[in-house]
Amino acid sequence: FLIVADFVNWAKENDVPVGPGRGSGAGSLVAYAIGITGLDPIKYDLLFERFLNPDRISNPDFDIDFCMDRREEVIQYVQQKYGHDKVGQIITFGALLSKAAIRDMGRVLQMPYGQVDRLAKLIPIEGVKPLSIEQALAEEPRLKEEAEREEVVDRLLNYGQKVEGLLRNAATHAAGIVISDRPLDDLVPVYKDSRSNMPATQFNMKWVEQAGLVKFDFLGLKT
Repeated sequence: FLIVADFVNWAKENDVPVGPGRGSGAGSLVAYAIGITGLDPIKYDLLFERFLNPDRISNPDFDIDFCMDRREEVIQYVQQKYGHDKVGQIITFGALLSKAAIRDMGRVLQMPYGQVDRLAKLIPIEGVKPLSIEQALAEEPRLKEEAEREEVVDRLLNYGQKVEGLLRNAATHAAGIVISDRPLDDLVPVYKDSRSNMPATQFNMKWVEQAGLVKFDFLGLKT
């Protein structure tokens, strides 16, 4: 509570726009009293139990909205206050989905780009993600016909299924920052992302808390 209140109040004192509160944290009266949120949970009859209850496994946390143009200033303040070696980003891993797996295997097999692109576009989308290659073969007859017509396409789809789901790249969590009471590399392995001046944990969000780190969400909003 006190760490979040400190950087939220610093932002307000330095004219960085801060959101009034979002998510379960808005149900905390203590958060309202010390300036983290701007919503009175008693007045608006908000549920504290969404924020903290005996059945909750993970630590409660606050999602704090900052103006996206000045969010970095708040993070820099936290770095200066607690130490650059004690504040870091959290790694995320990108997995190969079906379309990307087909395109990658197409390059390996030195197939024409146009053909590979056409095959990848035959994979149906469900929600925001493409179906797996196995599902696509069952549901998209044109893809199955292509595999039966050309041996190289059949190989492409078989190889694609073998690499589908494997981790392909590392990035950093869009909003999550960890703050430690000691250098991060005393607790977790770290790496340096060339696009950032902060170290990043090599443990993802699921494991950093188990390693003894606390995650804080610095969200950037346009409005």
